[in-house]
Amino acid sequence: MSATPGLEAVKHVIAIASGKGGVGKSTVTTNVAFALHKLGYKVGLLDADLYGPSQPGLLGSQERPTGQDGFIVPMKKGGIKFISMGAMNPSGRAFIVRAPIAVQAIQQFLTKVLWGDLDYLLVDLPPGTGDIQLTLVQMARFSGAVIVTTPQRVAAEIAKKAPDMFKSVNVPILGIVENMSGFTCSHCGEISEPFKKGGGEAMAHELNVPFLGSLPLDPEIMMSGDEGINLMDAKPDSHAALAFLALAQKLGESIRVADSLGLTIEAEHVENNGTSISVLWKDGSKSEVDAYSLRIQCPCAACVDEYTGTKILKTETVPLTIRIEHYNIVGRYGLSVRFSDGHGTGIYKLSNIKQMLKQSSDATLSV
Repeated sequence: MSATPGLEAVKHVIAIASGKGGVGKSTVTTNVAFALHKLGYKVGLLDADLYGPSQPGLLGSQERPTGQDGFIVPMKKGGIKFISMGAMNPSGRAFIVRAPIAVQAIQQFLTKVLWGDLDYLLVDLPPGTGDIQLTLVQMARFSGAVIVTTPQRVAAEIAKKAPDMFKSVNVPILGIVENMSGFTCSHCGEISEPFKKGGGEAMAHELNVPFLGSLPLDPEIMMSGDEGINLMDAKPDSHAALAFLALAQKLGESIRVADSLGLTIEAEHVENNGTSISVLWKDGSKSEVDAYSLRIQCPCAACVDEYTGTKILKTETVPLTIRIEHYNIVGRYGLSVRFSDGHGTGIYKLSNIKQMLKQSSDATLSV
């Protein structure tokens, strides 16, 4: 298949996230990419940590991206297609820009890169839950997210913020990874736990999401990252390489389970006839919400106080004849709608649209 701009030919977009820095998220992302490739999949890696990009070093690449017909051709190392601000900023100087410029860069990485036909595109997110993360989940239909933590209670508590964000935007949590979990002495074989053990598994149990496994605190992982060496090729039988292969296999299974269980409310098809929007859901059901009902329930900050939840919009100012002029699907969780009165800043969660129909049906039945 020829290269296709953007994400059209990417089967699964997976976010690799953490609540805080320093937990080895980028190292995990790199090695999972190599493990998936070793299992026979076509893999891409988007380094979305613009301020602290580390993928060129971890992958062992000094290449620079090239252009083709107005698009960016990703670099390739060890069979992995990748893009990173680190490769586009050869000076190594700090990337000092405000959030709107950073968001534009991320938009280009998603829509202006010739990713082509991929089974998996892993997105190495920056730590936290800010503008870049929100932009990504609004622009791409993520199959799910993997949360990386270390065993300590403090790290696990902070890591819980990431699942909260993904659940709010209808992205299923595919699982928790506990990194730096136990160190095996190469001389005596004794296992020590400098950062304790079990924090990631306990977090998965508390959140009722899969536990994808523990990764060792292993010098082989550190050295392969420092030298940009593919651990799957250099040390294929090492404990670390086998742990990453097992994690990659569990990740694939978790995606299949999430798809089969229908863990998210997702639209299969949306139609607008001006007076209403109809949504065909993946479960085969259908909802239709009229333009007036949508407009008066707009959730944006101009219509609802974002701190108290109190409605600011004066419904009497909304004409009963209002129409829907345009809509956009936002990620896999919402719709943005522009109305004939010029308003168009609200993003309606799909779950709320489905609830609007239920409330309307309940009201009809009670009459």
